[in-house]
Amino acid sequence: MIRKIGIPLLLALALIAPWVGFYPVFLMKALCFALFACAFNLLIGYVGLLSFGHAMFFGGAAYATAHMVKVWGVPTEIGILGGAAVGAVMGLIVGSVAIRRQGIYFAMVTLALAQMVFFFALQAKFTGGEDGIQAVPRRPLFGLIDISSDINLYYVVLAIFLAAFLLIYRTIHSPFGQVLKAIRENEARAISLGYKVDQYKLMAFVLSAALSGLAGGTKSIVFQLASLTDVQWQMSGEVVLMTLVGGIGTIFGPVVGAFVIVTMQNYLAQIGEWVLVVQGIIFVVIVLAFRRGIVGEIAAYWARFARPARH
Repeated sequence: MIRKIGIPLLLALALIAPWVGFYPVFLMKALCFALFACAFNLLIGYVGLLSFGHAMFFGGAAYATAHMVKVWGVPTEIGILGGAAVGAVMGLIVGSVAIRRQGIYFAMVTLALAQMVFFFALQAKFTGGEDGIQAVPRRPLFGLIDISSDINLYYVVLAIFLAAFLLIYRTIHSPFGQVLKAIRENEARAISLGYKVDQYKLMAFVLSAALSGLAGGTKSIVFQLASLTDVQWQMSGEVVLMTLVGGIGTIFGPVVGAFVIVTMQNYLAQIGEWVLVVQGIIFVVIVLAFRRGIVGEIAAYWARFARPARH
């Protein structure tokens, strides 16, 4: 029923959202972070790898896209794809090192490498230091689509999100995705069955990094800015929070979590730093009362509700 009714309904809402009172820039920000959260969820939810450094792919791609578009003058679409490619290359390098460890050691390795990327972004000349790369131009997409208009750019961002979301969905439900789930559930058994576990982990890590890069590159075009905020460890913490709030290991959970957190940040911005306290309270409540996340709890409730109807 969700596939037949829910998905078309959500798609219809996404198409009309800018015309019913929602600001396109707000929606684009939410979609960029939803894609980022989905990419992160692919790694933690379906492989069981907790990365505390995913901001390096998001922010690194944002810098790459902004530099290519503003300084090199490449077309916008090439800049966004270039950002995704930079994320993939970074993922290959970081993943080759990090997947040699498991658990908290894996998380700490990713965090340490992410901090190295942060200090590189702070010191490198082409990143603009604390000022970042500003005034990134919005050139026509494919030379035809005028993305200087927020409405036009919103539909481009929506198309990018949907394409990436479908890729993630197809990956999860492919034989490759089933192997990833087997590794998450029992890695030793997967090894005993002859699967080259490290190669599967690395491929999933690179795919997650590339999609995070796609989100970061798109975000730099939306806000015409790439800054240190994109590579700070707090950004890695935010994507963890979004995924937990929505539901780890669910398809729509990261999307819901991203919209919840972005909405909260947008409407509570007037209280300043106290928004972090509110986020912390919500995180504690979710962990204690809704351990599966919003979507996970709804799915569990629906399963309990629907089971008696089958008999």
